Amino acid sequence: MDGICILANDYVYDQLVALLNSIESVLGTQISVCVYPYDDNIKKISAEIARRPNIQLYEDKDSIQRWDEFARRAWDTHPTARQRWSQIGSTTYHRFGTHRRYCAFEGPFDRFLYMDADTLLMGQVAPLLTQLKDSDCVVYDFQHTDPSHVYNLSSFKLSELFPSKRLASEIFCSGFYASRKDLFDEEKRDWLLAKLREGEAEVLYPMAPDQTLLNYMMMRANFSIYNFALHLPENERTGCCVTSLHFQEKDRILYDQGNRLTYLHYIGLSTKLFSQICRGENITFPYRDVFLHYRYLHQPEKRPRFTTKPKPYDCPPSLKTKLFRKLGLTQ
Repeated sequence: MDGICILANDYVYDQLVALLNSIESVLGTQISVCVYPYDDNIKKISAEIARRPNIQLYEDKDSIQRWDEFARRAWDTHPTARQRWSQIGSTTYHRFGTHRRYCAFEGPFDRFLYMDADTLLMGQVAPLLTQLKDSDCVVYDFQHTDPSHVYNLSSFKLSELFPSKRLASEIFCSGFYASRKDLFDEEKRDWLLAKLREGEAEVLYPMAPDQTLLNYMMMRANFSIYNFALHLPENERTGCCVTSLHFQEKDRILYDQGNRLTYLHYIGLSTKLFSQICRGENITFPYRDVFLHYRYLHQPEKRPRFTTKPKPYDCPPSLKTKLFRKLGLTQ
């Protein structure tokens, strides 16, 4: 069985609703969806999931515990991760819970597409799932152009493990990928942990814990990774990130030079922004109306009506705000 997997909790409630509505709008309600809990803060999303017959909440506590333990053991091998995390105020593991997306490897679907909660589906997913007949992991992004957010580029071991050709073609964003069940059984997980303990952990980039570890897992196990961005003809491929401002909208679907996007990733935008606009704060950001359309697809009467002057999301702080920050005060 095929399906779509999502990681979420109540903090990303508005984004999850928008994503689920975009999936329904593009694929209908026949596609199965499984939502994996980031943590125990899931009261609101549980109620939302209960209203949708094709969507389930992942409740296999043994599976969740296995991947929690795997993530702990993996990061315990890293020589500097704890120090890096403490510098930004993390007292334990940084962004612990993001790795729970890995539960999809033993979840309900034989083939699955994973989507971050800060994405919207724009096109068909069949091409990605079909490609899994020949590949272990299928992606469609341009993360390979910036390996610094996947691996520690200053590590001498990196080039020993993965030659530059592999780094240039196999690195991918962990926010959108298709794969198959049972790639990482207990034996494979134990083997990977052993390699990390042998010193390979230093290649991991601790500030993106789920992304670096997933890339390492796929590449170190020599699983085949297929990136549509590297295989489609140039006149057919599209971008996917909110930072691309040239996308054209038609009927709430985005196009790149006439080609329909597969998905839009609001990468780099704080979850707080989406909560703020849903509360009626007039903060602007790229493709905001597209998000609001899907967020309120079934509740158009609840869509916020902005009455104040719009404020760009990346607006620099005012002199007053700067002064308050300098004095260590909050406004």
